Amino acid sequence: MIYFTALSAIIALIGLVAAAAAQETSLFLFGLALFAFGVLFALLQVKHHFDAQDAARH
Repeated sequence: MIYFTALSAIIALIGLVAAAAAQETSLFLFGLALFAFGVLFALLQVKHHFDAQDAARH
C-alpha cells in the first residue's frame, strides 16, 4: 500500500508542475486533473487500509 501512496504523491506533484508550467488552458486543466487524481487515489488507499483493519476486527 505504501508504494501506491508514494506513487500517487509523485503523480500529484507531476500534475502540479505541469499545471504551473502550462502555456495553454488544456495542459493546465490536465495538470490539475492529474493532481486531483493523485490526491484522491492516495485518500482511497488510506480508506481501503482502515476498512480492511476494521473488517479484520469483526
